[in-house]
Amino acid sequence: MVDNYAVFGNPIAHSKSPRIHTLFGEQTGGAVEYGAICSEPEEFAQDAMMFLVAGGKGCNVTVPYKQEAWELADELSDYAARAKAVNTLAFSEDGTMVGYNTDGIGIVRDLQQNHSIALQGKRILLLGAGGAVRGVLQPLLEAQPASLFIANRTASKALELAQDFAEFGKVSGGGFADIDGQFDLIINGTAASLQGELPPLPAGCLAADGCTYDMMYSAKPTAFVAWGRAQGAAQSLDGLGMLVEQAAEAFFIWRGVRPSTAPVLAQLREELSRQ
Repeated sequence: MVDNYAVFGNPIAHSKSPRIHTLFGEQTGGAVEYGAICSEPEEFAQDAMMFLVAGGKGCNVTVPYKQEAWELADELSDYAARAKAVNTLAFSEDGTMVGYNTDGIGIVRDLQQNHSIALQGKRILLLGAGGAVRGVLQPLLEAQPASLFIANRTASKALELAQDFAEFGKVSGGGFADIDGQFDLIINGTAASLQGELPPLPAGCLAADGCTYDMMYSAKPTAFVAWGRAQGAAQSLDGLGMLVEQAAEAFFIWRGVRPSTAPVLAQLREELSRQ
């Protein structure tokens, strides 16, 4: 028997998830089929239910349906409930849908395990206040940084987000003009750098030996990765590792086995370099 999984989104043709989960299946010896389904606006819930009825075991959800998946789920993990966004749905035999958010787990594992970047006791600057940032805040704060500042063009959104997650650690928010001091880690949680745009960061905001991390990725360095290198970052990273690590957590939720991410990440990086 082949177990069927899929990723839902719009657009979705660019998604690396089918490739990642196919490699995970090959590595773990599981009979896995993983597809990509483009849901039209207001059809996601129906499409997800049809996939479940057809025997699907679970699915991933990406832009723009993570909040709809949160609303659709019968049960929620702690991270998903707090983030108000779901990127992984697991379907039980009785038809129950359990929603998870594995994005924060993905970024923390990529930073700490793949790149040996310590988070405890560090000053973190997180750019943006959208769904991507909301999805990673709790796991980042649970890693016990000294402080985390959320900077956003609309300061009120950053302030509201900081209040929502205040119980997990020292977090504050404001506009880009409110960025003060130097940071050990600057994370870009916006998609702007894929279009060659950068937020208005003040000069000197990256500490000596500090690192930068773009949650986006592309075949060539994103504008934010290039900025980090120009600032002399000890490491200037993109989000491909986060993508692979969050996928591995979803795979573990579905199948009870945790794949090895290093060879999959290396394979994807090689394939990207050939594009």
